[in-house]
Amino acid sequence: MAMIAAIALLIDALIGWPQALYRRLGHPVTWLGRLIAALDGALNRGRARGAKGALAALIVIAAAVVPAALLQIWLGPWAAAILAWPLVAARSLDDHLRAVLRPLRRGDLPAARAATAMIVGRDVTRADSPTLSRASIESLAENASDGVIAPLFWAAIGGLPGIAAYKAINTLDSMIGHRTPRHEAFGAFAARLDDVANLIPARLTACLLALAAGRRARTAAGVALRDASAHRSPNAGWPEAAMAGALGIRLSGPRVYAGRVAEEPWLNAGARDPGADDLAAAIRLYRRAVALFGLVLIAAWAV
Repeated sequence: MAMIAAIALLIDALIGWPQALYRRLGHPVTWLGRLIAALDGALNRGRARGAKGALAALIVIAAAVVPAALLQIWLGPWAAAILAWPLVAARSLDDHLRAVLRPLRRGDLPAARAATAMIVGRDVTRADSPTLSRASIESLAENASDGVIAPLFWAAIGGLPGIAAYKAINTLDSMIGHRTPRHEAFGAFAARLDDVANLIPARLTACLLALAAGRRARTAAGVALRDASAHRSPNAGWPEAAMAGALGIRLSGPRVYAGRVAEEPWLNAGARDPGADDLAAAIRLYRRAVALFGLVLIAAWAV
């Protein structure tokens, strides 16, 4: 199974998901998104919304896993690796972060805000350079886990069905797992399932970021162990805290959502605010961490 994960990562690192393919075929995650939206509209009403949400989640997961399992059986592991490739977002994440970095280095705040708004849910319409850098680095750390390490981890564990199940769970969480009046009950099962699916990958990502930090490895690991539990998420705090320690900056803290300030605790409190150079360093650290995991997958494949 490690072979499937390693090949999927290699293909993604080389070519990503080309726009020509996206325009012609869309993307597996968008296909899942349409099914989730349809089930949300059909089932998220009346009584027993929690049970209906659990049923919707199981339908989506089955819709992803059953075809993936059949394809892997029929076509074999090499074809399964190619089919797993779109479910890894290593290059896409890198591209999105560099899209923020370029205008940020030029001092073009409107363009940097627009690029940052593509990857975060908070309000950045008036954000300054440190705030944009902080939001982007946090997004990079969290999505390094959710979008890259976790899918590869589950591919290494369960092959194409494993990565398909993970992407279904993660997409469910992103669409219906938020604690809003509409999805408080309906998305509860999906949110808890996502927490479980990311329990190991989030901590693995923190370890990879710490190891990739070189001389700051011990500091990165120490900040992760000390501060991760302060984060509102049981998982996202691990890679974010490790990134903060590795770069010697503070992350999380207050942010604006829908005009309201959310007073989140700081990770690596007392450190300086990040800037554009720190975002560039974060991207380099992310690349080293992903490359390190790629080597681990290749070694596991060779055994």
